[in-house]
Amino acid sequence: MKLISAFAAVITLGATLSAALTGTAIAQTTTLKKAQDSGEIIMGVRESSSPLSFTTGNNQFAGYHVDLCLAIIDKISQTVGKKLNVKYTPVTSQNRIPLTQNGTVDLECGSTTNNATRQKDVSFGLTTYMTEVRMAVKASSGITSIAQLNGKTVATTTGTTSVQTLRKHQRAAKANFKELFGKDHADSFLLVESGRADAFVMDDNILAGLIANAKNPKDYKIVGEVLSVEPIAVMFRKDDPGMKRVVDITIREMMESGALTKLYTKWFLSPIPPKNTSVNLPMGATLKGLIKDPNDKPMEAYATK
Repeated sequence: MKLISAFAAVITLGATLSAALTGTAIAQTTTLKKAQDSGEIIMGVRESSSPLSFTTGNNQFAGYHVDLCLAIIDKISQTVGKKLNVKYTPVTSQNRIPLTQNGTVDLECGSTTNNATRQKDVSFGLTTYMTEVRMAVKASSGITSIAQLNGKTVATTTGTTSVQTLRKHQRAAKANFKELFGKDHADSFLLVESGRADAFVMDDNILAGLIANAKNPKDYKIVGEVLSVEPIAVMFRKDDPGMKRVVDITIREMMESGALTKLYTKWFLSPIPPKNTSVNLPMGATLKGLIKDPNDKPMEAYATK
């Protein structure tokens, strides 16, 4: 296509370009130019954030945000005029932001909360999942409330903010508990499985995914008060308006066409790998509203007094 050829020429010159997908100007950006030059996109993925992003073995990854990002990469391919190779790079809660900042990862497709602090360092696409932070416990533990954590051990994943959120909750004010840190979500859940921790505080979708894939899923349950409601989104480098435009256009199109809802049904309400079980988390009212009226507001915009 002549328009795509023009795009390639203009991006080489470092000027603004006319985007084939919208017919409007998209500024030259680091990520688009990098993709144009290298012929690849590096996708940051998680190994144990099912059903958003997880490994199926042999450097293969799957999940709601993995599928979403593959659609975004298809749109980027259209924009730069060539089919891009996708390279998967596992990231952790600790290194996902630094690796996005320094260009090791072009598009982080895991389970990252969009908050005001992180917005100082990176950019986020439109919100594509809303999570409630709660806790997973053994069904036999008798724990149903935050107040019962006094004298208990609570697992959390290094690099996340869940336990800080827990400590700020008024019901936890008099609860004196010990923290144990897992290197990733699977490791944190193992602390509960093995009896070293009494509860694992994390996003409900991650907890549901881990329970669904446990040896005996019925042995665990998600309990307690909602500690926070957090918008989850794909992440990319800051000050990259062209990338932001392509990401958001793709998500808006998927929301309007119903493709995002179908993707949600696939990963949250249907049997998924590796055990062909469902996490069984129906779409909440907040996300339904965001599909009708998308935004990229940070977590603080949803805080309740």
